[in-house]
Amino acid sequence: MANNPSSFDDGLDRLEILVQQLEAGHLSLEEALQRFEEGVALSQSLHQQLADAQRRVEVLRQGLGGEYRAEPLEEEQP
Repeated sequence: MANNPSSFDDGLDRLEILVQQLEAGHLSLEEALQRFEEGVALSQSLHQQLADAQRRVEVLRQGLGGEYRAEPLEEEQP
């Protein structure tokens, strides 16, 4: 298994590669299991990074306005 990625974007890129390798179907059973295990661990790590980022944003919003109100992060529209 690979080490934790250096950034969130690197982690997403690695996860995409793992999914493509699994979908291609050219791996042995053992290789597929290793890729799957790496992907699950990476997915959990990325999810935790997102949760941490959301908590940081909520703390920053609290500090900016006085009255605390947890709001969902707004997604940028293309």
